[in-house]
Amino acid sequence: MKAITLRQPAGLANLILTNLADPGEPAAGEIRVRIHASSLNAHDLGVVTGRLRTDDGRIPMSDGAGIVEAIGDGVTEFAVGDAVVSTFFPSWLDGGPTLADFSTTPGDGVDGYAREIVVRPAQWFTHAPQGYSHAEAATLTTAGLTAWRGLVVDYSLKAGDTVLVQGTGGVSIFALQFAKQMGAKVIATSSSDEKLEKARALGADHLINYKRDTDWASKVLEITGGRGVDNIIEVGGPDTLGQSIRACRIGGHIALIGVLTGLAGQVPTAELMRRQQTLQGLIVGSRRHQIDMIRAIDANYIKPVIDRTFALGEIADAFRHQAAGKHFGKVCLSI
Repeated sequence: MKAITLRQPAGLANLILTNLADPGEPAAGEIRVRIHASSLNAHDLGVVTGRLRTDDGRIPMSDGAGIVEAIGDGVTEFAVGDAVVSTFFPSWLDGGPTLADFSTTPGDGVDGYAREIVVRPAQWFTHAPQGYSHAEAATLTTAGLTAWRGLVVDYSLKAGDTVLVQGTGGVSIFALQFAKQMGAKVIATSSSDEKLEKARALGADHLINYKRDTDWASKVLEITGGRGVDNIIEVGGPDTLGQSIRACRIGGHIALIGVLTGLAGQVPTAELMRRQQTLQGLIVGSRRHQIDMIRAIDANYIKPVIDRTFALGEIADAFRHQAAGKHFGKVCLSI
């Protein structure tokens, strides 16, 4: 079977298209899945560029979607021909967070989905949403579920709330779509007027170009009549967190899901305390969270936004496209 392996030292030039042995038939409790698509995430970019260390020869990509080709003894949740999508933390099935690293995450601690076939325990997958293409399903494992958890699991978003989404990457666009579907108002920020207009077309109620409005927190307060937003999908990290605290209402919620501006920095802790806000760090979610999200998608039929799809052998070009920051929504691989 065809697969991509990452040779060390990591780098886009060391993503190698190769042929590997077929993994064979599933054992008891396992399923064999023909992988048809994956999608790129900031985490995957960190792995393939060496910012996140992994083993030599690792098969990258944390997201995988495809068709069940065979099932092992005892598997009752899936049948041959089912469309399925992978989970980010295969051992986190339900309940509160149990992991603080990526030792079990496909494409990082273990081999991922940049390959044609996998044989894995059935619990590593869930059913894909009805009517989704494989590329659309592959966007859910990381980006979709992160947005869902930041809005629904950790905050309990309700109709009438106001949400701020930072940027127009995969997580932020999913958050915009989920929030609008649930009756919330959305403020979207970006450095690109073109991307902001695309966000408006998806339902964003207010747009802020943070390059022009560098004090964008004041703009948010103006939009909300001085109250601030209820929930913020915070992707920037240290360079944006201070303004997020100012822009969030007293008692509001900030979902810290990204550190695009750095791994550490100053946090105005006194202001966070004074405003009695919840700052929740999170990494994706559990299998149960994914099942619940897909049930909601099936009920409301939210369609992912895919910027561009590359062939498996074009994986380095796909990551270059992602790293350039010109995409709107998700970048995918066709396998």
